[in-house]
Amino acid sequence: MKRFILLLIAGLMTGSTFSQDIEFQININTPKLQTTDPRVFESLANTIRDFVDNVNWSDDVFETEERIKCNIQLTIKEELSASTFSADMAIQAVRPVYGSSYETILLSHVDKDVTFQYEEFQPLIYSRNSYKDNLSSILAFYVNIILGMDYDTFSPFGGESFFQTANDILNIVPPAATQAYPGWRSLDGRRNRYWIIENILSPKFRSYRSAMYDYHRQGLDIMHEDVNTGRAVLVQSLEIISNANRTYPNSMLIQMFANAKSSEVIEIFKKGTRDEKTKVRSIMSKIDAPNASKYRTEIGR
Repeated sequence: MKRFILLLIAGLMTGSTFSQDIEFQININTPKLQTTDPRVFESLANTIRDFVDNVNWSDDVFETEERIKCNIQLTIKEELSASTFSADMAIQAVRPVYGSSYETILLSHVDKDVTFQYEEFQPLIYSRNSYKDNLSSILAFYVNIILGMDYDTFSPFGGESFFQTANDILNIVPPAATQAYPGWRSLDGRRNRYWIIENILSPKFRSYRSAMYDYHRQGLDIMHEDVNTGRAVLVQSLEIISNANRTYPNSMLIQMFANAKSSEVIEIFKKGTRDEKTKVRSIMSKIDAPNASKYRTEIGR
């Protein structure tokens, strides 16, 4: 509850007190490394960690148990030059659920368009208003996406400022960089950073974002004291998300929801009523069609 109250009064807070809002971990895998000294990637891991830890991403004060946990696994796919690399970035962020030790996944996503330049001990510098390098822009983009998703779950549309910052980061990447480094443009494919923020800020997804607040704050966060009411709210939220999927089919944001919430939905509704199971099986089979058989089998009847 303290976190929720802090979000409500954030606009009244002043001063320079900094409290870390993200509990961050980074792991770098180099399965195909051929020429680069492995110590470069040890330096890179420390540099990324310092970059995330040393920026004041929000103005709010978080208790230790309230921090968003974020794990990044960077897998180097190719050495394009002595200092240029292509990688997959797997990102997972979780948020604590009130009144329990349970953590719910906010984001589980793999960005396959991570190309960057790095030399050992080279610092990463964050600037909201100017482009420094591709890796710092990618990291800042996802930190703001994660914070926006988290804040949206504590107050309706509470993450708007973070999503606008992520959009600003995308828009200031210069044309030469967008051509050299894929993932920032619509023409780079249908599953990239451009479409993440396009979906989030689209008017077509306002109802989705409202449902994410209901799902977490009115659903998961009350289940420690009223599991039946919480589960009923989840069903209503899933119905709204299903409607958003019909309005904007095959969207990036719905796919990301399914990636993050599939296992959670199954586990919760294994204990649901017959009517809840029927509704949820139908909803999830539509918004996550490739896994339709899993919902039919594992949720049960």
